[in-house]
Amino acid sequence: MTESFPSPAIEVKDLSFAWQSGKTVLDRCSLSVPRGEFWMLLGTNGSGKSTLLQLIAGLLAPQSGTIEIQGGLGIVFQNPDCQLVMPTVGADVAFGLVAERLTASRVHHRVVEALDAVNLGELIRRPIYALSGGQKQRVAIAGAIARQIEVILFDEPTALLDPDAQLDLVARVRDLVKSRGLTALWVTHRLEELDYCDGAFSIECGQVADSGDPQRIRQRLMGKIEI
Repeated sequence: MTESFPSPAIEVKDLSFAWQSGKTVLDRCSLSVPRGEFWMLLGTNGSGKSTLLQLIAGLLAPQSGTIEIQGGLGIVFQNPDCQLVMPTVGADVAFGLVAERLTASRVHHRVVEALDAVNLGELIRRPIYALSGGQKQRVAIAGAIARQIEVILFDEPTALLDPDAQLDLVARVRDLVKSRGLTALWVTHRLEELDYCDGAFSIECGQVADSGDPQRIRQRLMGKIEI
């Protein structure tokens, strides 16, 4: 009997990228994230993990290789202030729906549903400036959910949060992935966050050096990156 595996939502093949200075960041890098799963990407500073995420998001163009995404794609940045543009929580989530030209009632329904999904429904009228860092990250995630995004990239979203908020956010994302059938790729350097994912990639010298079991990746990176 043939064992079946989830089809990939993110497929990266032989991706290469170098800065104009000539410094090579990625060298024939490949990875595959199964649909409906939560995977993490780890590596030391300068290993290429954030650059790889930006390439997948379409923010940078590779010199060679291919990137295939199955479904709509969104990204949550390290600093949520870089992507929250409206004065209130509800308005910011609704802003991403402008291009869809939905009716006002449909927009409201999408906004309420998305905020409820990240447990911020009661803050729909709250000014953005009055939110904590963790709440701002959850608003950014709600924006992707409202747009019915299927694949979400996270570029070290816990970097600016305190320890309790860090683990709260990663746990919420894990639960959203499982409850809503999303796919997530999460860049981090915090080994404790590996307890929440389905699988992980270790990137070294511009290539994926290991992938699969999160605890094996933890052991590989122990002592190499900040714990």
